[in-house]
Amino acid sequence: MAEIANFSAPAQWQAIELVSDLHLCEATPRTLEAFVAYLAGTDADAVFILGDLFEVWVGDDQCTRPIERTIAATLKAQAKLRWLGFMHGNRDFLAGHAFAQAAGLHLLADPTCLSAFGARWLLTHGDALCLQDTTYQDFRRQVRSARWQEDFLSRPFDERWSIASGIRSQSRARKSAAPDPQLWADVDRGAGLSWLTQAQAHTLIHGHTHRPGDQVWGEGRSRSVLSDWDLDHAPYRAEVVRLDAHGLSRRAPSLALAGSTGLPVDEI
Repeated sequence: MAEIANFSAPAQWQAIELVSDLHLCEATPRTLEAFVAYLAGTDADAVFILGDLFEVWVGDDQCTRPIERTIAATLKAQAKLRWLGFMHGNRDFLAGHAFAQAAGLHLLADPTCLSAFGARWLLTHGDALCLQDTTYQDFRRQVRSARWQEDFLSRPFDERWSIASGIRSQSRARKSAAPDPQLWADVDRGAGLSWLTQAQAHTLIHGHTHRPGDQVWGEGRSRSVLSDWDLDHAPYRAEVVRLDAHGLSRRAPSLALAGSTGLPVDEI
């Protein structure tokens, strides 16, 4: 059984928004600009980032680099205006307390059951439920172990960056054989339903698979998949899932993003 954390939204919150899979790095300046514009424009009381905020994270000393330092400062400023939560993804699972403190983020366990607006929503990045990808699950067990992380983080930054780059190259090579995300391993429905039953929740919300949409699983259970963000490579995509007293809805982050990224409104 999964170890499920619980988080109860304060009664005064009117709206919560969720995003994931931004994969921010030097190669995604438009995506970063759009994310900054979104944070500045949202009226949500809280934003939950469900993993893969970064393309890669090799340790909290990565925050000394200019782009990560900028992102941390942006988040820190926004954290003064609204609650910001961060759940680890498969790309940034090494983000630690030093980064969270620098960015004003509250770390969320994976999975976490969110109680809000009279309902229970089960939040996860999603990779732990992609059981058909046995090669990845073996890798995940290895790199999530305390022993592996202690050894990896003890290495010099340049060595860690080189190792991570090699791992990313291998992953890209695997996916190049099936470039359509619909062909990648998906969340296991049975495992997802089991988690929902354990959490006494009705909807599973996750990212990771880059297959945004909603799906009815039956027996009052469903799942909602978050969109990845990419405003640097067509087809452009960016989407926010919003929770409020009316339930769950999907929306473009803001029409203002079109102006900030230089893209036509109808392309976002």
